Amino acid sequence: MSASGKRKGDEDDVSEGDAPPSKTFKKDSDDTDEIVVCELSKNRRVMVRNWQGKIVVDIREFYVKDGKQMPGKKGISLSLDQWNVLLNHVEEIDKAVNENSSGD
Repeated sequence: MSASGKRKGDEDDVSEGDAPPSKTFKKDSDDTDEIVVCELSKNRRVMVRNWQGKIVVDIREFYVKDGKQMPGKKGISLSLDQWNVLLNHVEEIDKAVNENSSGD
């Protein structure tokens, strides 16, 4: 790994374009327990899905295999409790982002 903590070839979120993420409230046709809420970039999505009987918010990278989008290993699935903790700290996170990006 490089000094920045990323492996060579890893994509930076900011480098994928300045267009705002698209919101697509649709169910995936192959899996009825999966709702794509937002496409963050070409290969990254936010989904709400039922996994092992529990609702999770899944933020994940995807790859194409045989012409079909498949979920990759890079990502995180948040339980509803974890999602609510994150939601409760959005203002603090946003403030920290703004403070750290003001020097750019």
